Amino acid sequence: MATITLKGNPVETSGNLPAVGSQAPDFTLVKTDLSEATLADYRGSKLVLNIFPSVDTPTCATSVRTFNKRAADNGINVLCVSADLPFAAARFCGAEGIDKVATGSSFRSDFGAAYGQTITTGPLSGILARSVVVIDENGKVLHAEQVAEIADEPDYDAALKAL
Repeated sequence: MATITLKGNPVETSGNLPAVGSQAPDFTLVKTDLSEATLADYRGSKLVLNIFPSVDTPTCATSVRTFNKRAADNGINVLCVSADLPFAAARFCGAEGIDKVATGSSFRSDFGAAYGQTITTGPLSGILARSVVVIDENGKVLHAEQVAEIADEPDYDAALKAL
């Protein structure tokens, strides 16, 4: 379990991110068209998992916009992961012109447990903490960042440098 903060107040997650050098846990997420995305879908290419609480919050929305611009312009696969329903992600991406990243909802999966990112205490209990995981072509973790304060943005430069 990791202890992070929400506006300075401590909250806990269900575990810890996978360690750099380890194999990334398999996952199944729901895309905006209600089909599924899995880790196996990205085998053979590098992947950035941009994990966050909800696209309907300012910092989360900024992270999606930033990865859409910075990582996707370089031909990198980015999967933005939250517990939001796929319809919310589709609405946000459509309204914002987000078209270079994919979204995946954890609403009917064990993604949060597998990646140790389900918040287990505090007012956001049940949704995902903010983090970034970079995975190589063979499913190995190259970079993992647990953002200490949920309201803060991740270190985009560190994630992209890991690629």
